[in-house]
Amino acid sequence: MLKVGVLGAGHLGKIHLRLLNQSEKYELVGFFDPFEDNATKVAQEFGYKKFDSITELINAVDVVDIVTPTLQHFECAQQAIEAGKHIFIEKPIATTVEEAETIIALAKKHNVKGQVGHVERFNPAFMAVKDKISNPMFIETHRLAEFNPRGTDVPVVLDLMIHDIDAILSVVKSKVKSINASSVAVISDSPDITNARIEFENGCVANVTSSRISMKNMRKSRFFQKDAYISVDYLDKVCEVVRMKDAPETPGDFDMILQNAEGVKKQIYFDNPDVHLNNAILDELESFADAINQDATPVVTLEDGTEALRVAYQIIECIEK
Repeated sequence: MLKVGVLGAGHLGKIHLRLLNQSEKYELVGFFDPFEDNATKVAQEFGYKKFDSITELINAVDVVDIVTPTLQHFECAQQAIEAGKHIFIEKPIATTVEEAETIIALAKKHNVKGQVGHVERFNPAFMAVKDKISNPMFIETHRLAEFNPRGTDVPVVLDLMIHDIDAILSVVKSKVKSINASSVAVISDSPDITNARIEFENGCVANVTSSRISMKNMRKSRFFQKDAYISVDYLDKVCEVVRMKDAPETPGDFDMILQNAEGVKKQIYFDNPDVHLNNAILDELESFADAINQDATPVVTLEDGTEALRVAYQIIECIEK
């Protein structure tokens, strides 16, 4: 079992503490939170050990789980890595791309592993179809959330859209060619609704929409590729795979057959995989333990987190122009 400590005991930090405490792959040593009232309350309510400083916690563990506000990510990561500790760091990896690239360089220098908390990679609906997504040429995503004052200090691109950016980059094996985006600030000082069109060098186009002032929550993605349509509902954890193949010479009574203008007939059929429900946050944390113990590449690398952040800032720069 790897000794782990958590930096940050806010809303998400408390979830990480609870799950790490349950995990059979980690030994939860304790946590540090700079807000003394909150730290004392968490320690008393749940019985976790409260450390008095970041340095004290880092020295006591093998793995540092960074669940602080994004502004503190770089400082915490730097201190942990330079002490030779592996880091799990919540998304976005850092405040700037330059900080993220420095984290990568430090991790290589000190020979430690890092994973970024892009949790939708572990969503059971996405995991069920990821292997079926091959060379998608058009992607459409909608991530809509009801208004919540928590998180409005950053643009919706960094708050919500970055989840979909990371998922898209994980299945499109091509470099970004160009980005167009538009945005509106409705309630906050920063954009609340953003739509971005991302074009890749291989011809794939991703149309990505995020809003944090929706009347209902929605987290859906659709992937279109040759002879297949794949949909993922991250919220309800369901997926659908619709495929096409050459129609049989004598179709059955219930076969769905399409015929194009040239007379070519295709049969539509459903190829829906089983979705195995899980706790995505626990799975991402435990996958990192496996990567450390097996000296393997983490599922969401520091480089992955950096590329998602880079594209997010390209979208923000496009909006500002």
